[in-house]
Amino acid sequence: MTAVIRTAELTKVFVSNWRRARTVAVDRLDLDVAEGEIYGFLGPNGAGKTTTLKLLLGLLRPSAGVVEILGEPAGGLAHRGSLGYLPENPSFYDYLTGREFLDFCGRLCGLAGGVRRERIARLLALVDLERAADVRMRKYSKGMLQRAGMAQALVGDPRLLILDEPQSGLDPLGRKQVRDVILQLRAEGRTVLFSSHILADAEMICDRVGIMNHGRLVASGRLDQLLRNRVQAVEFQVVGLGAAARAALRPRSSVFLEEGDRVQFTLPGDEGQVPGILAAIQEGGGRVVAVAPLHETLEDVFLRKVKTP
Repeated sequence: MTAVIRTAELTKVFVSNWRRARTVAVDRLDLDVAEGEIYGFLGPNGAGKTTTLKLLLGLLRPSAGVVEILGEPAGGLAHRGSLGYLPENPSFYDYLTGREFLDFCGRLCGLAGGVRRERIARLLALVDLERAADVRMRKYSKGMLQRAGMAQALVGDPRLLILDEPQSGLDPLGRKQVRDVILQLRAEGRTVLFSSHILADAEMICDRVGIMNHGRLVASGRLDQLLRNRVQAVEFQVVGLGAAARAALRPRSSVFLEEGDRVQFTLPGDEGQVPGILAAIQEGGGRVVAVAPLHETLEDVFLRKVKTP
């Protein structure tokens, strides 16, 4: 597939003139993002994610290496009209209404009046701001502002969206709305690169993810490549389990919760232990309500890759 984003040995070093200190924010980064995919850019605070996004946008100059956007060097004018960007903490003219703000953005993009009005109406519907379109933005909630920021990133009809923490600070409903917008953008054939700390959301919608730590890309690929396709543990929910059986299972369990007659416990290991545990439960007077194998999650991979020795 066509590479929309490509970096090779991309490096950014910040030098403090006062203390003569050097900080390597991005360290020889090789990154490829294909056309039409959702790529999740993950990492702990200070990993270099935002610096990388600014290098891709041409807002920072690299210390070394190559960075190309849509086949052109980053920072050039050739591809600017094909880029949409949402910063982590967007700041808007809050005395404008949502519609007025998007109209202002459309004028900056050089859109004619008729095209501007049609596109603004479509974007307000896409981000579910139609009813608040004529409300001043100082009255918008955090989620509404984030969705307005998504709309402004789309005013120029870009092929590539770069979103820095688009779900930051949102409640579950706001996060779902942003996820739905990102999925709709992929359905339209656009490419989305977004950074996030919310691993569950990234696991739900990303085609591929990359994990950064200390400026380096420590893992990258499809989720089915990164996740170990094996059972990590088995979770049991049981009722009526006797005291002796509970005492025997408690020290073996990584999680052991008791609520009246109901017991929920998790045993590390694979499905091979299930028959023996079921027999022990039956002997202890218990009845199994549910048994669930627990596979590795993106959070497990993330913690394994960024763990400090």
